[in-house]
Amino acid sequence: MAGFDLGEGLRTVLLAGVGAIATGAEKSQQIIEDLVKKGELTVEQGKSLNEELTRKATKAASETQDTFLRTFLERMSAEERAEYARKVADMSSEIDARTTTVEIEVEEATDEAEAEEPEANENDEA
Repeated sequence: MAGFDLGEGLRTVLLAGVGAIATGAEKSQQIIEDLVKKGELTVEQGKSLNEELTRKATKAASETQDTFLRTFLERMSAEERAEYARKVADMSSEIDARTTTVEIEVEEATDEAEAEEPEANENDEA
């Protein structure tokens, strides 16, 4: 597996599966909305049905991804899987570092905004 890149065919199959699930969820939501408008379902029944369909679609997409990943990994040698795992761990660490940086920046901006608020409130009261 040169470079551990996903084959274009496998990638297309995965994306097609996820796309089909998403399209099915959107169509089912439209049908539910139409039934609610016609009065054949209450709004509450429609919301409940939509939540259930969304949950099932999300579960199906996750299972599809798991199956795809398992097939992908089974085609690798033990050494290739170890290298792939290292690459994924590195990517995960990089993403975590970026996320942490963004969270710190948001916290700092929030702290600054909160520090400025009392001054504005004191001026309003005067």
